[in-house]
Amino acid sequence: MTRRQLSAAPSRRTVVKAAAATAVAGPVLAATAARAADGPAFLHGVASGDPLPDGVLLWTRVTPAPDSVPGSGLGADTPVVWEIAEDKAFSRIVARGTAVSRAGSDHTVKADVRGLRPATTYWFRFSAASGRAEGGQGVLSPVGRTRTAPASGAAVPGVRFGVVSCANWEAGWFSPYRHLAARADLDAVLHLGDYIYEYASGSYPTQDTVVRPHAPLHEILTLADYRLRHATYKTDTDLQALHAAHPVIAIWDDHEFANDAWSGGAENHTPGTEGPWAARVAAAKQAYFEWMPVRASTEGTVYRRLSFGDLAELHLLDLRSFRSEQASIGNGAVDDPERTVTGRAQLDWLKAGLTASGARWKLVGTSVMISPVAFGALPAHLLAPLAELLGLPAEGLAVNVDQWDGYTDDRKELISHLRDHAVTDTVFLTGDIHMAWANDVPVKAATYPLSASAATEFVVTSVTSDNLDDILRVAPGTVSVVAATAVRAANRHVKWVDMDSHGYGVLDVTAERSQMDYYVVSDKTSREATASWVRSYRTRSGTQKVERADAPVR
Repeated sequence: MTRRQLSAAPSRRTVVKAAAATAVAGPVLAATAARAADGPAFLHGVASGDPLPDGVLLWTRVTPAPDSVPGSGLGADTPVVWEIAEDKAFSRIVARGTAVSRAGSDHTVKADVRGLRPATTYWFRFSAASGRAEGGQGVLSPVGRTRTAPASGAAVPGVRFGVVSCANWEAGWFSPYRHLAARADLDAVLHLGDYIYEYASGSYPTQDTVVRPHAPLHEILTLADYRLRHATYKTDTDLQALHAAHPVIAIWDDHEFANDAWSGGAENHTPGTEGPWAARVAAAKQAYFEWMPVRASTEGTVYRRLSFGDLAELHLLDLRSFRSEQASIGNGAVDDPERTVTGRAQLDWLKAGLTASGARWKLVGTSVMISPVAFGALPAHLLAPLAELLGLPAEGLAVNVDQWDGYTDDRKELISHLRDHAVTDTVFLTGDIHMAWANDVPVKAATYPLSASAATEFVVTSVTSDNLDDILRVAPGTVSVVAATAVRAANRHVKWVDMDSHGYGVLDVTAERSQMDYYVVSDKTSREATASWVRSYRTRSGTQKVERADAPVR
């Protein structure tokens, strides 16, 4: 019995509760809350994540009653049953279990299911008991599809991932998610950070360009705030479709907390008026682990490792929890060996994992770009918007202090480790800067290409967050041509950069090569935006260099 079969006639009590929800959460979530009038409902979809050879993490959120708005702390405990089947009709159920949706976890539910077969597609769903359901059956969630990873060490001909980052609710519609959801050829989707944004409504983007207001309208600071913002995002039908179609492997970046976050604060946090940074971080992390299909790793962070047979091992980084404060420009602090972007424990973990990996390809999910960037000679009208995107001061010095450029000793140590231990076929997968790049990662950028390349890097553009043409409010492919030409001239290791588009990537990995296909959407402000392929770059095994490919992988 699905909720659509339940009575749809709202009572006066329901209308009152929905009005209360509007006051707390705004019209988007209030409209969904009203649908829980007759009992529990699954209003935020279903999701899976972090696939293993024998298991996967399942997620959903139950709304027990109309006033159980995310972040409210309201609503009774609700028993939930989860099921996994070999077919969409659930005629061959292979695993079943129970959980309880509680206010203490914002009525979110996770099930870390094991005992499944490797490299296998499954379907899953949840159900919650309803006193009004006919025949005593539970209310059913939407059905999700997921897939386990190949067995450890198994010969794998190929794996394929969707790759996304930087999805600002107010800046546009999430059509890249819809296009990835429609694909049946993905093993998982990698989300490289900025899944949500923390700003007050109209702060970023500016009020006159807001496509749809988020909730809450103020900058998020408390646990209730972060919960409500996550919940708002998960009302988006395209995001729900993505989570229902593929397991998602996610890491966080700064906007899951506050802009330019570091271990002791953030550019967008004022302790005197916004409370202690530690309290805000604790709230943000709790909401993140409640609302995302992610396993908490060491010390409650997101750095962890997932394997896909003998072909690929994915090393996922947390570049916010342990980093030193961003350096001031011009005093040499970017080279200070006491400063770190990874933290000592995580950097040692990464180095050891790369050395010990038996996989052909070592994929590193990093939220900020590792390749160095110098600007060369740019006109002033282009330097300012690029400085905003890249985290540079307005006067435009050639260091991005929020990325690995601001922590050069960590980068030098990691690149030296790759060279000294003959670790080959390392590919960094990156988001953050709302532009698409294909880079070699040079041992010495100043002398490249005479010096060697230690790895390669594919950077995906934003789903919706503003990039160069959005900031300048000009047509794509106009002033960006000048900027991209200057950046490439000053950085010989940069093979391609797209400063204007929004979209996603598809990474296809075989023993011979790793290839990133870049797709762009026609208009981020249109709910019906189309997607088209624009470029492909690949790195052949053993080369540590990127080259252009003529067509996307089919």
